[in-house]
Amino acid sequence: MDTVFIRGLEIATLIGVAEWERQVEQTVVINLELATDITPAAAADDLRDALDYSAVSQRLREFVGASTFQLVETLAERTAQMILDEFPVQRLRLELAKPRPRSGGHTVGVIIERGAPSGEDDHGVR
Repeated sequence: MDTVFIRGLEIATLIGVAEWERQVEQTVVINLELATDITPAAAADDLRDALDYSAVSQRLREFVGASTFQLVETLAERTAQMILDEFPVQRLRLELAKPRPRSGGHTVGVIIERGAPSGEDDHGVR
């Protein structure tokens, strides 16, 4: 299996539990690794046979930008499921970071790995 990756995608969204976080957008940073077979795209040299990372990035901007989840865990989980549902990806590793939170930490976030719906364990990992 091959990996297509997107790193450092910054998206403004409402995220957080604190009252001030519900009032102002914050930037989250997404790093994404997508397991897919690139052989058809490489053989044809045609975008129609590729996992279009521009389309994935645009969909991430739409989905994450419109979200209003309180927890980064929820945003990461729902984002991963959306990607698996909408794109030809067998597995993914998603890192969602929330830089410079007021809690004093430099960056907080989660890293999750999920697999496609068939043949997965209870956590979605193959």
